[in-house]
Amino acid sequence: MAKITFDNRNNQFYQSLKISVDKYFETRGVKKTGDWRLFIKTITLVSAAIAMYCSLMFLNINTLPALLICALLGFTFASIGFSVMHDANHGSYSSKPWLNDMLGLSANALGASSFFWKQKHNIIHHTYTNVDGIDDDIAKSPIIRQCDTQKWVPAHKVQHLYLVPIYALSSIFWVFIMDFTKYFTGKIYTTEAWKMNLKNHLIFWITKVSFFVVYIFIPIMVWGFGPWLLGFLILHATMGLTLSLVFQLAHVVENTEFENVALDETKHIETAWAEHELKTTSNFAMGNKTISWFVGGLNYQIEHHLFPRVSHVHYPAISKIVMQKCIEYNLPYNKYDTMIAALVSHFRVMKMLGKAPAKVKRRHAQEAA
Repeated sequence: MAKITFDNRNNQFYQSLKISVDKYFETRGVKKTGDWRLFIKTITLVSAAIAMYCSLMFLNINTLPALLICALLGFTFASIGFSVMHDANHGSYSSKPWLNDMLGLSANALGASSFFWKQKHNIIHHTYTNVDGIDDDIAKSPIIRQCDTQKWVPAHKVQHLYLVPIYALSSIFWVFIMDFTKYFTGKIYTTEAWKMNLKNHLIFWITKVSFFVVYIFIPIMVWGFGPWLLGFLILHATMGLTLSLVFQLAHVVENTEFENVALDETKHIETAWAEHELKTTSNFAMGNKTISWFVGGLNYQIEHHLFPRVSHVHYPAISKIVMQKCIEYNLPYNKYDTMIAALVSHFRVMKMLGKAPAKVKRRHAQEAA
């Protein structure tokens, strides 16, 4: 991987912003980590998930209500990922490292790996947001094209039409393919993964086997293979679609920018890191408290990228500080007023990226002639 550098010589915006945000917490005497609001949310979501799973396993429920519970369980799992796992793996859930580590394993309880998540998301994505060739969230793919520097293939012409089923399958790919690819190759996209010690290996395999037992073996014993498969697919379709759309609305919309590492082996991004985050990130539905609650404040993605060690329960408050500083330093603050507007923008971008670039069109025309 080429070394990517930012021009942090002119970093006055971020320095001033950090001072103001620190002052906000100091004057109010509150910690930057989670508080009672996050603790209540955790208890609510985890209790709801356990209750739904147990009702499916131990109660005699008709098929249609059972499938509806599977869908609701998938949505709840996604919300646990947004609200609990995400904060914990960033170290922003609690000031106690052991509690962050324990709750960070909720990623493993959902079938993923907190070990790889911390590298893929916390380090690679947060440092090199929307940098084509490094950011695994916009990895090159023959299935979907997420920025104009990625290779175009004819299938991309209709990618905006098949995005929903692809997103719906994302959590299944994540659990059964991507984690194992990272494990056996020792790479996260183009970046070398951390070396795993014995504890990391044991956690990886024990939690993967546990996932198989809890979500595959036991339900098949209770429901039979066919009903289990249908419920499992509905659960993951709901979870995958929810996870994918929320993450995509933060970075792959019309008002965000992209960089391409392949343009220069000694790539130097001509902005400070914090300004790069502003240009590559967007908020949505900031005034909708219900959406904020379920997506773990990830509709305040700008605040999250600038202050990943601050719990999401504080984002609405510090967003006012960030907006004011952006005005003061004449920097963009990308946002959409509603989630629908952000969704429309995302699909519009994906449709635009599905069009053949000019040079490809010219080559096709020459071949036809």
